[in-house]
Amino acid sequence: MKIVATVKLVPDPNSEKRIDPQTKRLDRSGAETVLNPYDEYAVEAALQLKEKLGDGTTVTVFSMAPERHKEILRKALAMGADDAVVLSDPALAGSDVWSTAAAIAAGLKKIGFDLVVCGGLSDDGSTGGTPGALAEHLGVPGLTNARHLECDGQRLTAQRETDSGYQVVATALPALVSVTMAVGEPRYASLKGIMGAKKKTLATLCLADLGSDVPAGDDGALTELVRVGPPATREKAAVVNATDGASGARAIFDFLKQRKLV
Repeated sequence: MKIVATVKLVPDPNSEKRIDPQTKRLDRSGAETVLNPYDEYAVEAALQLKEKLGDGTTVTVFSMAPERHKEILRKALAMGADDAVVLSDPALAGSDVWSTAAAIAAGLKKIGFDLVVCGGLSDDGSTGGTPGALAEHLGVPGLTNARHLECDGQRLTAQRETDSGYQVVATALPALVSVTMAVGEPRYASLKGIMGAKKKTLATLCLADLGSDVPAGDDGALTELVRVGPPATREKAAVVNATDGASGARAIFDFLKQRKLV
């Protein structure tokens, strides 16, 4: 069985974030690039499944990122992943959620998979839309917000978090699943794992390798960032001194009515 964990490379979550006013993109200069913290849970979930399934199951880490950052994926290899693939092409710059998912899907079809495991969010974008879009482009069932996974190599069963508890959902493979932080704390890489990661394969794909027309970059995006600005300054709070409950209720009602909220 082949499990693929998708990983995004993002600016250090502790660094200050800034939007470039010219490109309207996140300015990634001046900040260390790291594995998306949410995707580390996806790698952990994939490794847990590999350990349960035993021999024959492999975990591949897949990322769409500039080639200069690909060595960062060695961390996931040190955790225990078998190999890594990075999709890198200058034409991918400016891709939105839809075109990013389309490009990653084309890459995943190229390398093959039985199960794709994703983190629920990315620290830089936080749209949460990529896993669903990716499942759609791949044409496979997509299970979301999973806190626990079981797989027998043919069928995937997940505990899906809800506001009031969890649902048990299942699907046949191939499939895609996004996981929450409840799936288990990402393991630390051992010294043996770090040393072994240096010898593991880290392959590179470009758009030409995918053999099809893949929407990419600004031209392939379906969304456009029109304007960037600071949040509006809040008005100074109004203080009402009510003589009794009825007058206080009337003041609240008038306030809401003035703003057409009632």
